[in-house]
Amino acid sequence: MPITPTTNGGLELLCDSKKIHNVNIEQQNGEGKLIMKDLLSWVRTNLIKERPEMFMKGDTVRPGVLVLVNDCDWELSGQLDTSLEEKDVVVFISTLHGG
Repeated sequence: MPITPTTNGGLELLCDSKKIHNVNIEQQNGEGKLIMKDLLSWVRTNLIKERPEMFMKGDTVRPGVLVLVNDCDWELSGQLDTSLEEKDVVVFISTLHGG
């Protein structure tokens, strides 16, 4: 399934400084659909090149990481259970900055 994960706010530094990723992900939950929990696992394994603990804590994103699915906050659509469809754009934005 073609999906476009995008990293901003410093998270791109964990992905070799690349912000936009056009990827094709296989559904993993056996139901024929991709959910955010599957995407996060895939991103941690395939896109994050260093310090995955800065992106995820357990099975979800760390506090301070805003997640948008097609410009909508994932908290409004079910967070880890949010269903994804072909050509969805998922944006991860770090709201925490060092100083």
